[in-house]
Amino acid sequence: MYSKISNILNDINTVLVPRLCFGCNALLYRGEEHICTVCRNQLPLTEYTFNALNPVDRIFFGRINIIKASSFLFFTEKGIVKSIIHYLKYKNQEQIGAFLGNWYGHILKENNFLNNIDYVVPVPLHRKKLKKRGYNQVSLFAKSIAEHIGAHYLEGVLIKTANTKTQTKKSRILRWQHKQALYVLTEQEILKNKNVLLLDDVITTGATMEACATALSAAKGINLYVASMAIVP
Repeated sequence: MYSKISNILNDINTVLVPRLCFGCNALLYRGEEHICTVCRNQLPLTEYTFNALNPVDRIFFGRINIIKASSFLFFTEKGIVKSIIHYLKYKNQEQIGAFLGNWYGHILKENNFLNNIDYVVPVPLHRKKLKKRGYNQVSLFAKSIAEHIGAHYLEGVLIKTANTKTQTKKSRILRWQHKQALYVLTEQEILKNKNVLLLDDVITTGATMEACATALSAAKGINLYVASMAIVP
């Protein structure tokens, strides 16, 4: 009885405030969450694993000392992935992070990837940007993955020291990093000899991950893995 009433109320709410797909803006039907079935089936999964060499690994060759890298989706200038990440970051749709994290986390768990991770750490925002946006777009993604792979979610141990604008060019971030550390590890002991998964939204040049990994490497004996919601192919 309660289930029927709940469904009726949901249907009424959908009529009053239609739920739209974040990929194509089509109306969502019962059972669809955040994106429609068509968009979900069209999402470009990389299908990269944590067992075999992939193009994300190659981005970091010779740059930072990591065990393995991967990414969930392909990001292109026009497409569903760009649209849903835009809603996640700029349209107060924080729940998309949990949606993607649960999907990716389920894949990782089912394939027994990353079953040895101790801590999952999101790439942090500067405090001013965090205050303005109200949330870190990577947080729910990271929390969901941590839950699926049986790891601890750890936020606040890595901080961003400057409120830099979105950077797409590796050289800009690295020039800043050479002047002063853009990311700082506040507590080294907790990550000593631990397996850590660092997560971000989109990997382009890899410069943000490189700067964060450089900061995390201050923890002795750390084994670092990196991944993201999407990768620019």
